[in-house]
Amino acid sequence: MCDTMVALAGSTVDGATLFAKNSDRERNEAQYLDIVPRRRWRARTSVGLTHVAIPQVRETHAVLLSKPFWMWGAEIGANEHGVVIGNEAVYGARQPSTTPGVLGMDYLRLGLERGSTAEEALNVIVGLLERHGQGGNCGHLTTRGYHNSFIVADATDAWVLETIGRDWVAERVRGTRSISNALSIGSDRDRIGERTRGRLGDASFAATMTNPRRDGLSQGHRRCGRSTEILAAGAGQLDLHAMMAALRDHGPAGRDWRPDQTATKTICMHAAWGTSGGQTTAAMVSWLKPKKTPVHWVTGSAAPCLSVFKPLFLDLGLPVREPKPDGRFNPRSRWWAHERLHRAVLTDFQARSAAFAAERDALEARFARRIARVVGADAETRRSAVRACWAEADAAERRWEGAVAAIPTTSKTATAYRRAWARFDRLAEVPDRAAF
Repeated sequence: MCDTMVALAGSTVDGATLFAKNSDRERNEAQYLDIVPRRRWRARTSVGLTHVAIPQVRETHAVLLSKPFWMWGAEIGANEHGVVIGNEAVYGARQPSTTPGVLGMDYLRLGLERGSTAEEALNVIVGLLERHGQGGNCGHLTTRGYHNSFIVADATDAWVLETIGRDWVAERVRGTRSISNALSIGSDRDRIGERTRGRLGDASFAATMTNPRRDGLSQGHRRCGRSTEILAAGAGQLDLHAMMAALRDHGPAGRDWRPDQTATKTICMHAAWGTSGGQTTAAMVSWLKPKKTPVHWVTGSAAPCLSVFKPLFLDLGLPVREPKPDGRFNPRSRWWAHERLHRAVLTDFQARSAAFAAERDALEARFARRIARVVGADAETRRSAVRACWAEADAAERRWEGAVAAIPTTSKTATAYRRAWARFDRLAEVPDRAAF
């Protein structure tokens, strides 16, 4: 389950396009940041995707990817031209294929590597989709198949693309838009595949293609309604901090919300038991403005409500080097190192998260001011500012681990909740101090 949002210039405080995305995956499915440089390829070569290979193009753009450790593709990404894409799992009346094929996450990366504008990236995805279809196992420890929807954006334009198999429709964004794990484009669309037009005529794509039972399980319409409400409430005044807050949203319950007591899926997703097995494993907010260097704000960790968004300039590369994570705990990996804080907070969410929430917000506000001053500066000035932000964020998280550990837990979490997490702690060999 995921949520993606975009706000175009007229809806933001400074005339930038703002893009925000949470990636919800399995709780031990570590995600990492990768920057892949621009590259030229020999004629008639192939590119190996997650499960299959397809023909490669002669040149691919440099890309920033936030990706599950085992995939070729990505859940969130940006390219050197300021195009950003986020994808969502959607479920249709037609059963998704788990036969090895092209994943939605592969299409996201292909769109970024081959498209220099939002519409060009959209064209790349639908052209390849019509040729290759989609399919393959999308899960880490469990076998899962699904269809995909996307928000594709740049500094001046944004599109929603929804797909079922090789069928697709697209809607140009006007103002603000959000998507979740539910089809949302009806008969009022801007583009439609020829094959799909022949099947649907003037009928609604969402109404015709939706699987009502599976749609209800994802709670996608409810979550999309919540994100739409948040964007509408801030229209004209949306900024980086508003988009970060949206990705941290736990619904109307606000400060009274607890992950062990909720039966609903929220924008900031926390795993529990039963059908609530997924969690937000990464998040990104992008600031895109014409003739300005894009700035991408990333967590590099799970649970945006317990993480710091840190700045990146794609042309500078990553500010730190660290080993690629996998499904086992590794304290040298950023994603797993943060899990010590994340999983400790879950034992008494309200008391322990409150220990550092104000400092987290103050850090991000300071980082935003620092980066705003250097957006147009030379590479070394920008690199210095980014490294300072990351160093401060890492130091803060180390302090927060100690502060959280010093808070006695008063919450008596549900037995099923404790057992669900304990099982995954054992699977990943998480140290006792981070476990339930």
